[in-house]
Amino acid sequence: MESGRDKDKIIIILGPTSSGKSVIAIRLARKFNGEIISADSRQIYRGMDIGTGKVTAAEQKMARHWMLDVASPKTNFNVTQFKRKAEKIISDILERKKVPIICGGTGFWIKAVVDNVSFPRVKPDWKLREKLGDLSSMKLFSLLKKLDSERARTIDKKNKVRLIRAIEICKKLGRVPKIKTFDFTADKIEFTKFLQIGVDVPRETLNEKIRKRLKKRFQAGLVEEVKTLKKTGLSWKKIQSFGLCYFWVPLYLEGKISLDELEERIYLAEKDYAKRQMTWFRKDKRIIWLRSYADIEREAKRFLSYSYK
Repeated sequence: MESGRDKDKIIIILGPTSSGKSVIAIRLARKFNGEIISADSRQIYRGMDIGTGKVTAAEQKMARHWMLDVASPKTNFNVTQFKRKAEKIISDILERKKVPIICGGTGFWIKAVVDNVSFPRVKPDWKLREKLGDLSSMKLFSLLKKLDSERARTIDKKNKVRLIRAIEICKKLGRVPKIKTFDFTADKIEFTKFLQIGVDVPRETLNEKIRKRLKKRFQAGLVEEVKTLKKTGLSWKKIQSFGLCYFWVPLYLEGKISLDELEERIYLAEKDYAKRQMTWFRKDKRIIWLRSYADIEREAKRFLSYSYK
């Protein structure tokens, strides 16, 4: 490689659900000639638009988006697949002299790209997954704790998908290997620079935004979206595995909870999810937390104009 080359720059906009990440990413993309890569483990699926808060078709026309509607919800799309696809997209964006902007709230997916995380190669055990799928997240967490107490301390104990995967790996390898990074190639370590910006929203304000956003989702047809997913052949169990609203709407449609209870249950689940997201993000001291768009744009401009040689 030629010496003195400036490093490739990648901007990341992250934060909890309902914090306004998507709007900020679009504004930055339009300002700095960027393209957006979604880092959301549910927006990856087709037909899950309202419940995941996916950007609208009109918003997608304002800036090019990647990693939306990539997979069928009948399949499983994991962090390894995301990392592989995202890195190819990033290379393509950089080759076209544009700015890659990763935007999302799935912290583990973002970390996989930023830190070039390696993952154990353990094939899915479908029989085990089916068996574990009948257990509650509490029981799964208890089982993982017995198998690998160290991994249990760091995992999201309410995320059934990750709990099942961790148990699956434990059954195969005896424990879940620690998250580690690959040895970077010279290109990667020498010529890539990340700016991670967290959208900082006061707790009370965020809770209000979650409530308002939820009402809009109901008005937009959230319940109908879940009905449509069921009609495509997905089981209630599979739909519920996506969590949050997708866990609770089936219970309402089966007559197990009222509409008022449904709204409250989803609201509380979203609040709890936002809290878990922040717990994850706060561990990474490289993230710069900013509240106003003006401050975010200023930081992005400084980052893009600085020469990292």
